Amino acid sequence: MITHVVKRTLGLAAVVTLAGCTVFPNPEPPRVMDLSVSQPVFQAVVRSDKTLRVNTPQASEPFTGTRILAKPTPYEYRVYGKVRWRTTTPVLVRDLLTESLRASNSFGTVISDASSAEADETLVSEVTAFHTESHGGDTNAVITLHAQIVDNRSRSILCSRSFSSLERVQSDDIERVARAFSVAGEILARDISEWAATCR
Repeated sequence: MITHVVKRTLGLAAVVTLAGCTVFPNPEPPRVMDLSVSQPVFQAVVRSDKTLRVNTPQASEPFTGTRILAKPTPYEYRVYGKVRWRTTTPVLVRDLLTESLRASNSFGTVISDASSAEADETLVSEVTAFHTESHGGDTNAVITLHAQIVDNRSRSILCSRSFSSLERVQSDDIERVARAFSVAGEILARDISEWAATCR
């Protein structure tokens, strides 16, 4: 009788113990990377008194998440393991453009779509590439964006243009990869800031 009770007790203990465990061990938390861009990337000569809103870019999979992407062949996307961006790719681009446009002194005020304040114009865009790409033994960080500046009162498109920037990745080390994305992001931010300053 005692043996039977002991067996039942041990069995319950095993169930309780297993209930607190998972089949696979908990993975290590991924490294969190960010873009590092020195500001200002562009300084306007003439400043507008208008307020510009920077909307979060539209994007489709696989550019909607936080994973750092690679495209080793024209047919396949992969992710860098144990690492991610600090936020989703569209928000990362929005924050970069907002900061760069503020520093450019092109507009009276620059806000993001996180603000409910009114604006005269809106920068709307779509991310179509934000990954590393390999060709002929070289790997480059590639960022491609289609952008439009819209008049908020008339809803007319004031300016429209596609932008693309790339920077060679020196090695597979993730810090070198993030550095290449940062340089490509700086080129993109400079080109868009200069373009936006001349959109009148």
